[in-house]
Amino acid sequence: MEFIKPGINFDFVGKMRIAFIISMVAILISIVSLVARGGPNWGIDFAGGTVIQVKFQKDVPIDGIRASLAPVQLAEVTIQQFGAREENEYLIRTAESTEDLKGLSGRIEDSLSAAFGKDGFEVRRVEVVGPKVGRDLTQKGIMAVVFSWIAMLAYIAWRFEFRFAVGGILALVHDTIITIGVFSLLNLEFSLVIVAALLTIIGYSINDTIVIYDRVRENMRKNMRQELGQVINASINQTLSRTILTVLTVVLVLASILLFGGAVIFDFAFAILVGVIVGTYSSIFIASPVVLAWEKASPARRKRK
Repeated sequence: MEFIKPGINFDFVGKMRIAFIISMVAILISIVSLVARGGPNWGIDFAGGTVIQVKFQKDVPIDGIRASLAPVQLAEVTIQQFGAREENEYLIRTAESTEDLKGLSGRIEDSLSAAFGKDGFEVRRVEVVGPKVGRDLTQKGIMAVVFSWIAMLAYIAWRFEFRFAVGGILALVHDTIITIGVFSLLNLEFSLVIVAALLTIIGYSINDTIVIYDRVRENMRKNMRQELGQVINASINQTLSRTILTVLTVVLVLASILLFGGAVIFDFAFAILVGVIVGTYSSIFIASPVVLAWEKASPARRKRK
């Protein structure tokens, strides 16, 4: 099945400068947002502290929940709605962490019971992460992403050429920064689940890039005298139907998860959705044009094997 008729030649390479400007603006906005907010909205996995998930039997204002917890004297309390509004479910976060998990949970339940009655709510989970564990997870999360970039760089350099590897890695860095930037702009929680989503995005994006690179290499061997820009343009057009089909199938699945998967998996699905869209864009407008820019800066001799 082909969405794009054979012979149609969109000038992707000709839009390289426009795409570069768009990408630089998106990256700049992402970085400014992260700096202005002091980094991502770290989840309990990274920031440490305690999170309590509570479901109420009826609609309860956030100010009412905050007032009911005043006797517990929790440090730096934030209360956030969890899931759909009609579900009356909230996440209560505090910077306080303690090994006495049952004691903390008991104090919170007693305080909520006094305000809303024992049958007026249900504590669904209580999680505590110490600050030392949070710092350790932050370091390991960053290392996981960076090592994935290095592994991809080594693989593409071995499988193709170093200039192809540079283009692929710049595209991955581009995807990662913009995805994190979107989460920062929307003030969504950045947790270990999002790190897993970023690694998934990296795998998806590099796979899309390698499909295009493979066609570029094939066409370079077939058309030794053709300019690299024309080869790249033809290769992207030849793989465009496959790219569109892949993106559509993934987006349909992610849309179903976003609509019916519930609040627990929403952030994960949303991160992958953003990454898939940005990754498809970068495979076409970032990875391959970088190879062309490298060729213009340092022309390589084509050798017939």
